[in-house]
Amino acid sequence: MLVLTRKVGEEIIIDGEIRVSVLLVRGNRVRIGIQAPPSARIRRQELTSSAKTSNSNPQPDVASSIGCRG
Repeated sequence: MLVLTRKVGEEIIIDGEIRVSVLLVRGNRVRIGIQAPPSARIRRQELTSSAKTSNSNPQPDVASSIGCRG
């Protein structure tokens, strides 16, 4: 696992096309923004875990559930 420290406004770039930006830090919460091509599936970990235990109710990926197009 790579562990990085970033400040608000800073970002990391993954594989040349996925950008992860730190938008806000408030207390113990961090708001991040992700820009990725439409082909990249982005899911919250808790949705991935619940999808594995409940195959009858598949969860949509985050981008499609909030209307993001990268």
